[in-house]
Amino acid sequence: TWLVANVRSLKLEDNAGTCIAAEIDFLGEGDEEPLTGNLDRFRRGVTRYPMPGCEVFPITTADLQQVYAAEDRANITIGTVYPTSDIPAALYVDPMLGKHFALVGSTGTGKSTAAALILHRICELAPQGHVVMIDPHGEYAAAFASNGALYDVSNLQMPYWLMNFEEHCEVFLTSSGSARQFDADILAKCLLAAKAKSRLGQEIAKLTVDAPVPYLLSDLTTIINAEMGKMDRAGDTAPYLRLKTKIDEIKADPRYGFMFSGMLVADTMASFLARIFRLPGDGKPISIIDVSGVPSDITAVVVAVLARMTFDFAIWSRNEPQRPILLVCEEAHRYIPAGQEATSAVGRILGRIAKEGRKYGVSLGLITQRPSDLA
Repeated sequence: TWLVANVRSLKLEDNAGTCIAAEIDFLGEGDEEPLTGNLDRFRRGVTRYPMPGCEVFPITTADLQQVYAAEDRANITIGTVYPTSDIPAALYVDPMLGKHFALVGSTGTGKSTAAALILHRICELAPQGHVVMIDPHGEYAAAFASNGALYDVSNLQMPYWLMNFEEHCEVFLTSSGSARQFDADILAKCLLAAKAKSRLGQEIAKLTVDAPVPYLLSDLTTIINAEMGKMDRAGDTAPYLRLKTKIDEIKADPRYGFMFSGMLVADTMASFLARIFRLPGDGKPISIIDVSGVPSDITAVVVAVLARMTFDFAIWSRNEPQRPILLVCEEAHRYIPAGQEATSAVGRILGRIAKEGRKYGVSLGLITQRPSDLA
């Protein structure tokens, strides 16, 4: 049996220079082919480690080809194995998606190019699959013009009522500390009342504040005004005024029109999911969500809604013959910064996908140049 290892470092152990110590990483082991003496049937992992004093040999090109040879499984060739120029480096698709994956590297190292290559190959291998790419800079549209559906603020049309209560709070609440909890209680009461006024809300026996029920923003502000009018003292109206002012600002700002337009109240969740997840795919299995034009204060909420819809859709359709879903987040450190995973809606849902996504056929791909800033 041959053991294959990668040498990390070498150093002299004595002044005479007769003893060299090496720090190595074991890659795996393989059998010796009887006729040629070459490596055969390479496999990852080590069953028996070498004893001190065992001989060490440089690996040959033929043996390297055996180590990195792609088996008859779906794989993606991404380049060549360093420092060779002719041994292809490949990724097995199923293990990569089954365990999630990340592309990390400093600016200019080719992360976006590698991501585009990997996604193109995945789409070729599984043209009926579903891929959702969160693109914060609008740099992937050209790469997927022929086989992707491109969405930005001009055509995304994400209904605001798809937000759950936590996401509503991140958009509508401006206070902090104890005042934020008081404002949240008011928003919960008024939001539930607004949803109860809708036709769908009236048909639901046990309506909750998290239910994705279409409601009118005008109904919400009307209810806030009505509740504010019940206050005896002027000082008690401050939380209601904060809520109403923020909602009115969002309604009046055209930058938020892709999400808070009054026309979106007539949309259905089914139509939104069908667009985003390409149902049917029509030869375009990937959706590029360009969030570069989204106001920065709600970008994380938009990503949270998309991620939650991805996870919820996978759970709802787990008994259906659907293909797996891959969610890819470029600049992931913006959405799940270190230390804030448990305090934001987007951090919580991406964390849940990372932990539970495989059970429901959801894979997560993260791309970042700041892995140390990632939760």
